[in-house]
Amino acid sequence: MLVQAILLPLFLLVLLVFVVGILMVKRRREALMSGTHFRDIALREPNWPKPALQAQNAYANLFEMPVLFYVAVLLAIITRHADMAMVVLAWIYVVFRYLQAYIHVTSNQVKYRGMSFGVSALALIIMWVWLAIGIYLSAPVVAS
Repeated sequence: MLVQAILLPLFLLVLLVFVVGILMVKRRREALMSGTHFRDIALREPNWPKPALQAQNAYANLFEMPVLFYVAVLLAIITRHADMAMVVLAWIYVVFRYLQAYIHVTSNQVKYRGMSFGVSALALIIMWVWLAIGIYLSAPVVAS
């Protein structure tokens, strides 16, 4: 079982959440310092300047599908199915999440952001299918 190998991409994804969160705070602070009024952005109003909204949306995205990634990794470790295929898929997922987040907070080109998201989503789907097959093929038969 490759526990450390599969935990590294998980830790790097957690790091990405913190980095994008810090970027969001920085961009919001810059917006407030340059004249954005609290009344304009109260109650999650979409009146933040574009850079602050990009960081906010990238940050929110990191609390959506990545939750399934975290669960898959932990389940793979608990069930002793953290094999090389899971590690490779975890790395593919995290690399493309980094790319997607980078595009989101910079150029925000939907075509490329969408392709990055698609590759990461496909890697995650394959992770779950691989994990499910591995668990069910190795599960002991319970006699009644």
